[in-house]
Amino acid sequence: MDNKLSTRVAYLDWLRCFAIIGVLLFHAARPYQENDPWHINFHEYSPVLTEWSYWLSRFRMPLLFFISGAVAWHIVKKYCAKQFVLLRFQRLFIPVVAGIFIIVPPQIYMERLANGYQGNFWDFYPKTFDFKPYPQGNTSWHHLWFIVYLFVYDLVLAPFFAWARTKKAAGFIRSLAFFAKGKRIYLLCILPVAWYAYMVPRYDMTGDLVHDYCFVLYWFFFVLIGFLCMLQPLLLNSMARNRRFHLSASLLLMGFICYIRWNDLEFEQLFPGAHAPSWTYLYIARIPLVAWCWIFALVGYAKTYLNKPAKAFSYINPALYPFYILHQTVIVIIAYYLVQTEESIALQYIFLAVTSGVICLLIYHLFIQPYNVTRVLFGMKPMPRIKKSKQSPVPKIVETAIV
Repeated sequence: MDNKLSTRVAYLDWLRCFAIIGVLLFHAARPYQENDPWHINFHEYSPVLTEWSYWLSRFRMPLLFFISGAVAWHIVKKYCAKQFVLLRFQRLFIPVVAGIFIIVPPQIYMERLANGYQGNFWDFYPKTFDFKPYPQGNTSWHHLWFIVYLFVYDLVLAPFFAWARTKKAAGFIRSLAFFAKGKRIYLLCILPVAWYAYMVPRYDMTGDLVHDYCFVLYWFFFVLIGFLCMLQPLLLNSMARNRRFHLSASLLLMGFICYIRWNDLEFEQLFPGAHAPSWTYLYIARIPLVAWCWIFALVGYAKTYLNKPAKAFSYINPALYPFYILHQTVIVIIAYYLVQTEESIALQYIFLAVTSGVICLLIYHLFIQPYNVTRVLFGMKPMPRIKKSKQSPVPKIVETAIV
């Protein structure tokens, strides 16, 4: 067990765990956010939870995409391009298909109930197979959009990933060291920040992949740069070395963003007379820039202080992906009943977050982890077959218990 743990990048495990917890906390706060309608909404909103969610949203998805790119490097080191694509098909595509027909429909059903639908779930469920897209219809991938995008990115990048492991890439890898000097790592962010600043005023995020003209490429950059940072370890060393600078920049820029939001300021009020489009784009760039600052800070601090394997991760790591797939459905179901009570928002939020997390873990432990069918549907590897021993039945029992 210790040998297996030691081959992993421990701080990535910690970051992945924190990112998934952040997603849970973010979605548990969605029913109580101001001016941001969700599937289930409380009749009041919480300014505190609105700000809490806004802060989490600055880096939760960028961090997940960045980690996914970093993890891709560790996969391609072991497998060729064809094997890599097959593995991503098994781990990403199959769970999305299963999720569309098993995990997401209860979310849509609870939302329909909240909006006056009178039928039971079995009356509603066949409408999923009408394949009419949500919100007009009942077919959607909802929060699984992240997995859809990641699957497409991995397919597109598979040839590059395969090339990066060959000797032909040695010169390219050495050239990446240029960005590890001083604060040059921020040069890697210029293209994604510029893309966001130019495109987001024109195209909102849709999450449907096909019409998501801004974000389909924006998220792509996080995966690519996450991979490059593992390809050239000096980039990670730069994040750790400059972690205080990254954190300071994150806090200062976040403070500036909050000042603008809390005072309902527009660009013209902040910079009177500066109406040139170039200044407007620089103003918009604060949003993607703070995401990169948070990523560099979090990775830098994690690499410095959390680069130690924990035995608990032998159980936690396989659970995180099914946990992500499950969490929003569990939250929506509980929230539907919870928002009908008159308990305080604070108590509701704590109850919703804790109860949803516990239920997801129980579902994983009781219904996903022990069975190969559900393991495959949730993107896990099937359990290894245990060879029967003719010499003694005792080791067989012990081995089964360990598995």
